[in-house]
Amino acid sequence: MEIKITMLGTSGSSPTKERSMPSVALSYNGDVLLMDCGEGTQMQMLRYGINSSKVKAIFISHAHGDHVIGLAGLVRTMAMNRRQAQLDIFVPAGSEKAINTLISFDRALITYKIAVRGARPGTSYKGRGFSVSAFALNHSVPSCGYAFREDDRLRFDEDKCRKLGIRGEMHSLIQELGRLRAGKRVIRLSQVTSREVGKIVVYASDTRPASSTVAAAKGADVLIHESSYSLSEAKLAKERKHSTSAEAAAVAKKAGAKMLVLTHISARYSNTDAMETEAKAVFRNSRAARDGDVIIV
Repeated sequence: MEIKITMLGTSGSSPTKERSMPSVALSYNGDVLLMDCGEGTQMQMLRYGINSSKVKAIFISHAHGDHVIGLAGLVRTMAMNRRQAQLDIFVPAGSEKAINTLISFDRALITYKIAVRGARPGTSYKGRGFSVSAFALNHSVPSCGYAFREDDRLRFDEDKCRKLGIRGEMHSLIQELGRLRAGKRVIRLSQVTSREVGKIVVYASDTRPASSTVAAAKGADVLIHESSYSLSEAKLAKERKHSTSAEAAAVAKKAGAKMLVLTHISARYSNTDAMETEAKAVFRNSRAARDGDVIIV
């Protein structure tokens, strides 16, 4: 099943004419997950065709305003649209009060349940065919990255099934029982199936390069990593606990990721060509995201 990644906002700290505040939508199996919810996120969702009623959970990297201000308007709009399903919002543990304060001033309108959950490394959310786990980032305040992992699936080898006499309802039976008699032989599930490893998408913003990100993104199909600065601002990146494009690329390379997407780009950069070139020099399959970019995995 495909994972659709929509880059809703790719700026950092402040918006530009071309870039909105940080937010990424992951669409999978009819559900939508939001990674961060900066100011204007709901407008970007409308602009790029993301249905807010499909949002099952929101994962906040940290409680800085550029990553959370959009929550207040979004949860209100969900109420106006008569949402009934519970909304789970994950934030780094210790930041729950700040998020509750942000969304509670308009509680008279919100009739559905909102569960604000403190996330720590290892905290996991289970969805339909996937899970999302938190890992620690290295920023100026407590911060979490999030790894979306599609469940592994069994694939039947139809040639082997045909040769061994597995057909029709026998497919579901052998999957349930683990083995099945076909004629004079007992066929094990492992003889007619192979395991398809689920796809992985990792989101890391805001952060310095971190070993925890490397571990979470090991073999990832897509690593979405903050790239606030170019190499010329490496000192500033270190002081403010952010990353350069080359540093993000080094994380992707160490992790053995398949693709790197640079986001959270400082408003000082109207053109990201140099930033993308710097990343590609370290990790070839790098790209600087723009608002509205769609990546299918």
